[in-house]
Amino acid sequence: MARTVYYTASSVDGFIADEHNSLDWLVDTDHDLPQDHPDHYDNFIKDMGALVMGATTYLWVTEHEPSSLEQWSYEQPTWICTHRDLPLPAQGHVETFAGDVAELHPRLVEAAQGKDVWVVGGGDLAGQFLDAGLLDEVHVQYTPVVLGGGAPLLPRRAPLRLLGVRQMGDFVAARYSLRTTG
Repeated sequence: MARTVYYTASSVDGFIADEHNSLDWLVDTDHDLPQDHPDHYDNFIKDMGALVMGATTYLWVTEHEPSSLEQWSYEQPTWICTHRDLPLPAQGHVETFAGDVAELHPRLVEAAQGKDVWVVGGGDLAGQFLDAGLLDEVHVQYTPVVLGGGAPLLPRRAPLRLLGVRQMGDFVAARYSLRTTG
């Protein structure tokens, strides 16, 4: 059964972006990160059939990979949750959506064609899926850096159950399911 998964990197102190909504702290550092590790992005993305991200994440991607406005960086159909008009890639399946994520979710699952749905970010968008009862797992790659502030991993109270934790070079890869009551 397809899952809806929030897969992200986080600083050790729980931030997914710095105070300027930047990921430079993650991509501009040299880390020991074995690409053949089961939790590495290259292995994770193989199981994803559809993606959803917020406007801030989308703008960061397009600013740091300008070619993604010509040819979208991902093969999977992608939805951008936003109330703004955004420039969309000339090639690739990218749509915008403004509304309740519960209305979007069936479209994501259908587009994923039996694979999983990746909530790329940010934390507030993942929180909206959590609030709607649609988030199945949270995968966090804890990065060996402390930011001291910024965008939180998940700006909601979320009861989690640890599914597994592994060392991934300098990172700690943790997987959680949402703990249900009753």
